[in-house]
Amino acid sequence: MFKRKILKTFENWKNSSGKKKALVVKGMRQIGKTSSVLQFAKDHYANVVYVNFKERDSAKKVFEGDLNVDRMIMDLSAMLPGTRMVPFKTVLIFDEVQECANARASVKPFCEDGRFDVICTGSLLGIKGYNKKKGKGVPTGFEHIVYMKPMDFEEFLWAKGVGENVIDYLRGCYESRTPVSEATHTAMLRYFKEYICVGGLPYIVDRFVATGDMNVVSQEQRDILEEYRDDFGKHLDENENEETDLTLLSRINRVFDSIPGQLAKENKKFVYSALEKKGRSEHYQAAIQWLLDSGIVNQCKNLSSISAPLEGGAIDNVFKLYMQDSGLFIAMLGEGATFKILSGELGFYKGAIFENIIADSFSKQGRSLFYFHKDSGLEIDFVTMVGGETALIEVKATTGNTKSSDTVLKNPQYEVDVCYKLSENNVGVAGRKITLPYYMAMFLK
Repeated sequence: MFKRKILKTFENWKNSSGKKKALVVKGMRQIGKTSSVLQFAKDHYANVVYVNFKERDSAKKVFEGDLNVDRMIMDLSAMLPGTRMVPFKTVLIFDEVQECANARASVKPFCEDGRFDVICTGSLLGIKGYNKKKGKGVPTGFEHIVYMKPMDFEEFLWAKGVGENVIDYLRGCYESRTPVSEATHTAMLRYFKEYICVGGLPYIVDRFVATGDMNVVSQEQRDILEEYRDDFGKHLDENENEETDLTLLSRINRVFDSIPGQLAKENKKFVYSALEKKGRSEHYQAAIQWLLDSGIVNQCKNLSSISAPLEGGAIDNVFKLYMQDSGLFIAMLGEGATFKILSGELGFYKGAIFENIIADSFSKQGRSLFYFHKDSGLEIDFVTMVGGETALIEVKATTGNTKSSDTVLKNPQYEVDVCYKLSENNVGVAGRKITLPYYMAMFLK
């Protein structure tokens, strides 16, 4: 079991004062939701009652009829011999809860009763299970929702056994704006390229740490991509109109498969004509929202202007789509992509690869993603807030210039404080422009 930052979030929930809500952990498949929740529960509760609704279909019967807490506890005790339901010392874990809409509805009576803590986990929450008419509805006001993401680069370093002293040293170099020693810098660039290829899905990271074999990693990633495509198909049972579902399924697949090609363009804005000759936004909005809700992709919106708060300048219908997990993105590029990244022969997709990993990193920090593009050709890869300052982020696959950032920094109409250039270069400062190696994106909090 790898060390995960989200365990601290779980602890904060458990220690919260007042009437406790249920903890609902959302996120894409294969990111370690179940293992993290189980580890947390075993470390913090005397009794753990675990129900997986995918593996135990019969458990759904517990939540049929009136959701009376005493009756549900009795039924769970009968169904799970050996479990102990001790009030105020027991946590109920409803895993894959999207498979049982009424189990999520039971959160309200459990919270009102107060004797048992409840944790729900699942993928496709909000897509599968809760919109069915037979369900009793989502318990508004009784859930503390946490969005879990794949492992970030720091967690990847922990998994590789890189010590906290090394990470603290890197953080010190970032804060003092001093270069990293050449040996450590070279090692970190290598680790970062490994992370780009492996990604942050714990099972894939485990296979990489255990074998060091990128061919094994690539095969496992391709298998997971097929599982995701199966999930697209499972959406077919959500509505009564099969023809509508088949159309939506086709559009979800088109959007998903188009992401590498969309990002390979010089202007990486998502264009519907790449999906079909007369593709229109209204045809694909539901498909894109499905992928966003599933956690598989991240959306980066264009800004009409650069000024805080950034959300106020977002253009909803002009955006880029990035893959949430960089490893899966690399797997979508086909065989040989991993070797080219590790050897530095990035070729056609080099800009897309490094933009995607930074979008991935920022998303794991909980950031909304924005960029800035004008028809004149001026484009900033990302615009975000760093330490309370409005910051431009330029991502360079090679050393690269920052012509667009220079233009924005000189123009007083843009309310910009600083520019960070992320590349292979070591730490450096020139006025309001700060050069950082890619791996220091994890410190841009």
